[in-house]
Amino acid sequence: MAEAADFQGTSASSARRWLRRTGALLAGVPLLAGLLQLPAAAPAQAASADPVSVSLDSLTPTAPTDGDTLTVSGTVTNNGKQTVTGAHVGLQVGPMLNTRSAIDTIAQRSDDLQSGMGTEVGGKYVEKFAALSPGVAEHFSISVPVDKLDLSDDGVYEFGVALSGQTAAQPWDQVLGIQRTFLPWQPSGADTKTKTTFLWPLISTVHMTAKTGAGELQTPVFLNDDLAKELAPGGRLAQMVSLGKDLDVTWVIDPDLLASVDAMATGNYRLAGDGDTTTPGPKDHQAIAKQWLASLQNAVTGKEVVALPFADPDLASLAHNGTSVTGSLSHLKDATDVAAITVKTVLHVTPSTDFAWPVEGAVDPAIMKVATSAGADRVIARSDSLQETAGLPYTPSAARPVGGGTTAVVSDARLSTAFEGDLTKAGSATLAVQQFLAQSLEVNAQTDKQRSIVVAPQRMPTGSQAQAMAAALKTLQDGNWSQSQDLGAAAKDKPDPNATTRIPSASAYPSSLRAQELPRAAFEQIERTQDKLGSFQVILSDQSRVVTPFGRAINREMSTSWRGRSAEAGSYRDGVEQWLDNLAKQVKLIDKSETKLSGRSATIPVTVQNNLVQPVGHLVLRLTSNMPTRLKIGGKAYAEQPVEISGGHSQSVKFSTSANANGRVTVVAQLYTEDGQRYGDPVSFDVKVTEITPTVMLVIGGGVLLLVLAGFRMYTQRKRAAARQAEEDGPGTAEAASDKPGNPDAPADRLPEKPEEAEESDSASGAEAPEHPSDPVPDTSPESTDPSGTGERVDR
Repeated sequence: MAEAADFQGTSASSARRWLRRTGALLAGVPLLAGLLQLPAAAPAQAASADPVSVSLDSLTPTAPTDGDTLTVSGTVTNNGKQTVTGAHVGLQVGPMLNTRSAIDTIAQRSDDLQSGMGTEVGGKYVEKFAALSPGVAEHFSISVPVDKLDLSDDGVYEFGVALSGQTAAQPWDQVLGIQRTFLPWQPSGADTKTKTTFLWPLISTVHMTAKTGAGELQTPVFLNDDLAKELAPGGRLAQMVSLGKDLDVTWVIDPDLLASVDAMATGNYRLAGDGDTTTPGPKDHQAIAKQWLASLQNAVTGKEVVALPFADPDLASLAHNGTSVTGSLSHLKDATDVAAITVKTVLHVTPSTDFAWPVEGAVDPAIMKVATSAGADRVIARSDSLQETAGLPYTPSAARPVGGGTTAVVSDARLSTAFEGDLTKAGSATLAVQQFLAQSLEVNAQTDKQRSIVVAPQRMPTGSQAQAMAAALKTLQDGNWSQSQDLGAAAKDKPDPNATTRIPSASAYPSSLRAQELPRAAFEQIERTQDKLGSFQVILSDQSRVVTPFGRAINREMSTSWRGRSAEAGSYRDGVEQWLDNLAKQVKLIDKSETKLSGRSATIPVTVQNNLVQPVGHLVLRLTSNMPTRLKIGGKAYAEQPVEISGGHSQSVKFSTSANANGRVTVVAQLYTEDGQRYGDPVSFDVKVTEITPTVMLVIGGGVLLLVLAGFRMYTQRKRAAARQAEEDGPGTAEAASDKPGNPDAPADRLPEKPEEAEESDSASGAEAPEHPSDPVPDTSPESTDPSGTGERVDR
């Protein structure tokens, strides 16, 4: 990191400033030496046997100017076993610090008794305690005019609050506890002010699932109700908006957060329960979501808004583990395309989509390539990744052209990480604010050249972190050494020709960050889900009902917010894929039992069911015989028919079949999309063929022959009987014989003379007359009125 070593290439004023700082540091050497000559064992023993902790809870104003009164308040706690007597809290002003590293050093040993200490202001500007009992915390508050602090030159001063006293075991006055911090001193406007860009991130974790209701509104289903807690008054996101509205910041927003809040604002969202059950979201959360959106709309009016790709995809994970999986980069493009539309729709402002923000600003060549693949030409990096190698004595401007038309906007690592950690305690927040201001002032004092500095804090600050950020930024805006600037302007500023533009190698990427990345298996599952979605959507009449929620859910599967939560990330991906499988299975074939085929030909029905609320089409049903020599479908091995089904209905598709031989044949029904892709599971069933055989034909032929022979015999018998009768009766009987039944010339009212002969002849001829020659021979046996067997009969 560049330091404030203002030697070469500086103006006369900067040289004088360096000399003054050196003089102040040297002036403090005798005092420091005198302190070091005191008995060293006593403070060390006191620190170990009778430690007293000092908490600096408030320091106002954080950056005092001429005429101000500095008020310091906090608590002192005796953590030892002996009572501290003759105790008092005093303020100490140390030497002016002239490098950023010196500020780091003080911050690292802020409560170390063995380190050097400044001069106590003393006098009436102390607070005394007659006794400080073990385990007891005492509050203190000291106010002192700043002209009593002996602050001379502009700059950053070490500032401490110390408790002095004695114990029975060590009856001499000594410092028993101390808390060091920093006092920025810039009472008048600086000759050159640093242009500071502060990013204000509105990002949350994933809240919405891929599930939506079946109604027209497609009611969304949320993982839980945590988002409502963040939006409610006092919640993290509520504080981010209320604090940010009065600050000169660049809003960096994840469009997924806006989409989730907007869905909640409708009041119809539901919460996931056990299994596939859901419960309605509380109605009062609708008002909370609406109020938050209204507040945000007012806050961003007239401010710069940067939209990240939808769901804030993890660029590093994609670069390191996802690019080898086909189609992964296309999801980044989709997330970028939908980002601007979402922000404009919800907030009514047009955002910038030119920026990509890798996790913690850590970059390597692969990350840079992925970050710019979706159209962003500006990548927000960080100075502890894109480190200076030229030994610059100052912190250069943020903009760095890195080739290919891409600009790396390098945020300052010290300023960007100043508000990390637990800041719920007032003492921790106060130290963070003072250290941030000290670093900012020191950057400005490094050179007379005006520079653009970018601050990119953690993606999801807690409420306490946001409060500390806002307090520091408010002081910076009202201070005398900084001026606000938008991120877009910082990216366009003239870059420092001496600043590094070399992207670090892949081996330089932090192993701690790499360990948190989404694995390759995650991207393989994402692509598998995308393939299933592609197969499913082609059959739908209204694809948007499925493509939109599942497309956004796939974007969420790549979210940066899954870092450190690998189990939750895997569960979310599984849930998306399983829900898609469940929907796809709503269009299916109904299982069939064994089918009996009696005869040479018949039709076989296959039923397709659609349990979706929308019609489906673009499907083809194929019925295939595995033994086409025995059973053909439509005259060949298989036949196909198009399928279109209304929502919530079933359709029976009939196929013509022809049998060539007896036996059992397995038939397979399978749905396909129009482009030839299998859809759903196949249904197999057996067809039992019982066609008419040659033996049966011989039996039928034999029966016909017997009938013919019987008729011939009857005919000859009747002719012989008629001849005998004629001989017996003599002449004239021929005419009578012609009147007998069977003679076509006989009168209609003439009855047989011998009825028994007619009965005999009728009996001999059989009960039924032979069928008419024009009647076709049936190809199947007559239907029986008996109950059918277990097999399913087909339509004939």
